[in-house]
Amino acid sequence: MILLPLAHILTPLENILRDVLKWLGPHGTIGLTWAWSIVALTVIVRLLLVPLTVRQIHSMQNLQRHAPEMKEIQRKYKQDKKRQQEELMKFYRENNINPAASCLPLLAQLPVFFALYFVLKDFSKHPPPGSLSWLHIVPSIADKANAHWSGYLLLAIYAGSQIASTFFMSATMDKAQRTLLLVMPLFFIFIIARFPVGLVLYWVTTNLWTVGQGLITRRLVPKAPPPPPKRSSRTPPKGGEADGNGAKAAPEQPKPAPPAQKAPPRRVKRKKRKARR
Repeated sequence: MILLPLAHILTPLENILRDVLKWLGPHGTIGLTWAWSIVALTVIVRLLLVPLTVRQIHSMQNLQRHAPEMKEIQRKYKQDKKRQQEELMKFYRENNINPAASCLPLLAQLPVFFALYFVLKDFSKHPPPGSLSWLHIVPSIADKANAHWSGYLLLAIYAGSQIASTFFMSATMDKAQRTLLLVMPLFFIFIIARFPVGLVLYWVTTNLWTVGQGLITRRLVPKAPPPPPKRSSRTPPKGGEADGNGAKAAPEQPKPAPPAQKAPPRRVKRKKRKARR
């Protein structure tokens, strides 16, 4: 019932995906099986999302480059969460950082995901010509994933690929958020199990694409610089740094060596002459 209004909104995208699958399918120009057509469709979608992926990579680079300063802001305003968020947003604006850019490829794929769901749902009611099996293991890509043992195997691959892709794309997140994202796929299995096998196949393919992208990104993204050493109140300011009143402190001049003290004159003990008898 909830998906009915969404189906009307996604009807144009659903028609596009159906035409692309027919073009890739057994009786189309390419001549792939329906399962491999979904894999090829996933690759096409990810290629179209390359501009968003580039923005995602640049966002990760900025986040890693400025990670020490952001951690310092979080530490400084640890007791005042509201002030902490305000200072972080100000820091994002000053350094042209967009934390939401890392989620753009995922958000752009959600309409494709739901539209493909409706396409496969129509496949189950009106099977197209050609085999709907995949690698002679999955009976039909339009069946639910929990309808056959091979579907559970695909769900296990989905969970592993989802955890791996989350591991690569959440490197700059907080430890608690990252742990939550790594655990969430295990709970999603119970929901994904009721989806068509072809939809799980689509998501597994896009996860494997993300893992490969993460491996390349790790080589391209420079390591974050080490945080500056903490200074105590006794640490003297360096030359050119401002003091507490805003004025630049003069560089510390080396102290002159103390003058060498003259050694005291050496006293010579004279031998007493013996008295004559």
